[in-house]
Amino acid sequence: MSIQFDFLPQVVAVFMLMFARLGTLLMLLPAFGESSIPMRMRLTIALALTLVLYPMGSAYYPPNVTDNMAGLVVLFAGELLIGFAVGLCARLITTALSTAGMIMASQSGLAFALGTDMSNTGQQGALFGNFLSILGMTLVFVTDSHYLVIAALHDSFTLFPPGSPVPVGDFAANATQTVAAVFSIAVRMSAPFIVVGIVFYFGLGLLNKLMPQMQIFFIAMPVNIMIGFFLLLVLLTTLMTFYLGHFEDAIGKFVAG
Repeated sequence: MSIQFDFLPQVVAVFMLMFARLGTLLMLLPAFGESSIPMRMRLTIALALTLVLYPMGSAYYPPNVTDNMAGLVVLFAGELLIGFAVGLCARLITTALSTAGMIMASQSGLAFALGTDMSNTGQQGALFGNFLSILGMTLVFVTDSHYLVIAALHDSFTLFPPGSPVPVGDFAANATQTVAAVFSIAVRMSAPFIVVGIVFYFGLGLLNKLMPQMQIFFIAMPVNIMIGFFLLLVLLTTLMTFYLGHFEDAIGKFVAG
């Protein structure tokens, strides 16, 4: 009696191809791919998800994939490209919070209050944006929206079968629409702050004309900051509910059915 191991190269090759797609996706996906999560933990999650999805995803790969090395390299490059394109479109939607936070901070006089954005790139950002980014990432897990992300990982094999031509045009069009939607969402989220800021500074301008000797803008700065915090406190629930709806729509594009 002899044990055959001829199937092992095929299993290893398919596993690495799936890991190339899922790992690239996971490094860019919201909530899972944040820089605040240690790299080893993200790598462990990517390996675990690849192991869990292997029985379902391996059926989409051609048999005897190791027979043609050139075809294997092309297939590997296609998997990386699909993972990058899907993950990038999903990542773009999270920038709406930092953009909206910057607009809110500018209207509230806190544009120069900067801090490290722990939920995204680790770069400097307005405190309003940092807070909204961390809160958005937290709400993704609290509302179980991360299951939608895992469903998108699974259904990516159905929407973009391995070995088929990569829909570069569709990815480019979706990325363009997503970027436009990011600015639209950011402006709509910060619209109350913009309106209040216009009215507030218009009133300060009139008051400055009536009392030119008084340093109106210096005195009104604490009032402007208090108004900004009050608006954020009142509108926070509505703003995050609005954002989560668009987050689910953006991820839902990559869920079959």
